[in-house]
Amino acid sequence: MNEPPPQAKSGRDRLIRPYAVTGGRTAPRTQLALEALVSSATAPSVDPSMLSTECQAIISMCRQVRSVAEISALLRMPLGVTRVLIADMSAEGLVQIHQPSLNAGKPDLNLLERVLSGLRRL
Repeated sequence: MNEPPPQAKSGRDRLIRPYAVTGGRTAPRTQLALEALVSSATAPSVDPSMLSTECQAIISMCRQVRSVAEISALLRMPLGVTRVLIADMSAEGLVQIHQPSLNAGKPDLNLLERVLSGLRRL
């Protein structure tokens, strides 16, 4: 059973524009794919109570490995904001990012064969 993500519920928090959370930045410091998986770090070096509610929610949510896109959807936050927050949190050692290996832009042959097989069965 999926539990709802911890979100700020007060009316004051809902009035904050999403990009104010990132200081107006719209691009992460490192490339972050939509399908990149994020997990909470085992020993955070920062007291979680000192973090923003969004960062606290991401840490809590990522006790189970989740994709960047899934985190964005669960937080109901724009993908750009989510990417910036996750990249910043990774730099601080709060989360670990598991990027997909794209083999220099070449698609995974095994995946393509499975897709083709599935399409043929239709």
